[in-house]
Amino acid sequence: MAQTYTDQFEKAIDQGQGAAADIKDQVAESATKAKEKLQEAGRNVQGKIDETRTPAADKLQSAASALHDKAGSLPGGETVAGLAHGAADRMQATADYVRDHDVQRMMSDVEAFVRRRPGQSLLAAAAVGFLIGRALRNND
Repeated sequence: MAQTYTDQFEKAIDQGQGAAADIKDQVAESATKAKEKLQEAGRNVQGKIDETRTPAADKLQSAASALHDKAGSLPGGETVAGLAHGAADRMQATADYVRDHDVQRMMSDVEAFVRRRPGQSLLAAAAVGFLIGRALRNND
């Protein structure tokens, strides 16, 4: 009789271990599938951003050219014209950067900037978040 209980107990343990192994395998498989789907979604987003890089850079370049053209006719004299030309030059540099760098390179540049200047990055993120929040609230 004692042998029967021992055999039943060992059988129950074996079944429990088998069920635990099955669950572990299912969880691992689900995690792998989820990771693959996230990676695919990331590649899709990256592809969409890469598709819009050149048109965005072209628009920035057009805006920079227009600002250069109009800078001389702005009220405020040479000081305002100088500021306008400086802004146009920065827009042109941004257009060149966007055109020449893919999303991964831009992300690594942002990461490097955040590491070098964490305080400024935090302030910029807070400002952007505030502006997005205001824009969303005004749309309601």
